[in-house]
Order: sequence, then structure tokens, then C-alpha cells
Amino acid sequence: MKKAVFLGAAGAFFFAFTFILNKSMYLSGGNWVWSASLRYLFTLPLLAVTVRIRCGLGGIHSAIAGNPKEWFLWSTVGFGLFYAPVTYAGDHGNAWLIAASWQITITAGVLLAPLFQTRISIRNLSVSAVILAGVFMLQFRDSEISAASAAHTLLPILIGAVAYPLGNRKMMQICTENISTLERVYGMTLCSAPFWLGLAAYGFSDSGAPSANQAFQAFLVALFSGVIATLLFFKATDMVKTDIKWLAAVESTQALEVVFALTGGVLFLGEPMPDAAGFAGILLIIGGIALNSAVSVIRH
Repeated sequence: MKKAVFLGAAGAFFFAFTFILNKSMYLSGGNWVWSASLRYLFTLPLLAVTVRIRCGLGGIHSAIAGNPKEWFLWSTVGFGLFYAPVTYAGDHGNAWLIAASWQITITAGVLLAPLFQTRISIRNLSVSAVILAGVFMLQFRDSEISAASAAHTLLPILIGAVAYPLGNRKMMQICTENISTLERVYGMTLCSAPFWLGLAAYGFSDSGAPSANQAFQAFLVALFSGVIATLLFFKATDMVKTDIKWLAAVESTQALEVVFALTGGVLFLGEPMPDAAGFAGILLIIGGIALNSAVSVIRH
């Protein structure tokens, strides 16, 4: 069981590269459009090879062919309308700020419950308020930059935070039990490809082709976050899926993304350390994630 928590923490480490490398691409002059689109366009062949080796591509391709409209719609929502806004936000805030603010998706997931014929958990909603308080403390810690911060970071993150659980939960409803999580992620990446190709075409018309440096860093995001982190986290949750306490512990490791993004941003990008209000906001977010997992255990 401890191994599952370790794998979850390792997954959070590799997920954190998303925020660090996206900011690095911006600092080196890269267009956020390319940062977003290349991440998924590079992830697609990597996942295709992984799925083919592990279980074959026939099952997932048949599932998509049987219900193409739903697959293309909700894949675009779950991946396209999630990652594009978050990447845009990364151009306007420190890596740790984006990583911490992204945890608002936990609150969005709670509020979306009625759309999936489940009741909103008052306990989880109360805990989500702690996470929200931390996010708003981060975003509005300086009144002079609050308006710009909200427009360029918080608003895009809010869009992505709603789109991600909405698209993924819709796809989980659509997928039959014989479609594994890895196959679903590959299928959603494949079906969101038209969105990414369209975004790439816009990027080419707007700023030309990406530099070799940006393409390489986008490939690293695809490899670290799209493949390695995803496989580590899925492996961790599979190991403890029958034990709700350990499952909650594994899920709470996502809070480490904030710690890793903060460390990486300060060490490798020269980002400033958070001030007292920033640290307080981060602690509230991490504490809220831990409490959310604890509440899930108590409820079961």
C-alpha cells in the first residue's frame, strides 16, 4: 500500500513538469498555442504505442466508431477546453500559482455532481470552500494586480477546471466496462486531435512554426505528464482501488504538484518565492485536498 502512495507522489512529480515547462516555453518566447497543441499531438503517438502493446487498439477504435459524436464532443471539452485555457494562464502567472490554482477543479467536480445523478456532498463542498479560499488568497494577495490576475489566470483556470471533470465524467458514462482507463485517455486524445490541429493551424498563421526548443519542451510535457505521470497514477489507484482509505491517500498526493511546481519554478525559472499570503494560500489548498480525501474515507 505504501508503494501505491509512493507511485502517486511520483506521478505528481511528473505532472508538475506541465506547469514548469509551460512557463519555460513562454519565457523563451514560445506561443502558448503551440505549447498546448504540441503537448497533445506528441502525446497521441506515445499513447497509441502504449495501448497497442498493453491491450491492442481494436477495442477502443470500435468503441469510438460506435458513438463518434459523443466521443469527439466530450473529448474536446475534457481535453481541449481544459488544457488550452490552463496553458494560456501559464503565460500570466508563476508555475506554482497555476499549479495551486488548478486545484480548484476539485471544487468544480463537487458542484457538477447533480449533472451525473448524484447528490452534492455537503462535507466535500465545505472542504472545497477551504481550497477556494486558498485559491482566492493566492489570486488576490496583491490588490494592485488582482484585476489582471483574475482576467488572465483565474478565469481561464475556472474554464479548464469545469471542462476537465465534465468531459471526463461524460466519457466515463459513455465507455463500457471493457474499456480501460488507459484506452479511454488514448481515445479522448485521438478524438480531441481535430481541436489541437485547428489550434496548431491558428498558431502557425499567428506566429509561424514553433522553435526546435519549444517543440522539444512540449515533447517533454507529453512524455512526462501525458504518459509517465498518467501511467504512474493509474497504477497507484489500481493497486488500492478496493481500499478506500489508501485510495484517498493516493488521490491526496496530487497536492504535491504544488510543492514540486513551486520548487522547480524557483530553482530553474528564477520565480520569486510566495509572500506570506501566498504561502498561506498554498497551505489552505494543500490542507483542503488532504481534508477532501479524509472526508471521502469517513463517508465510506
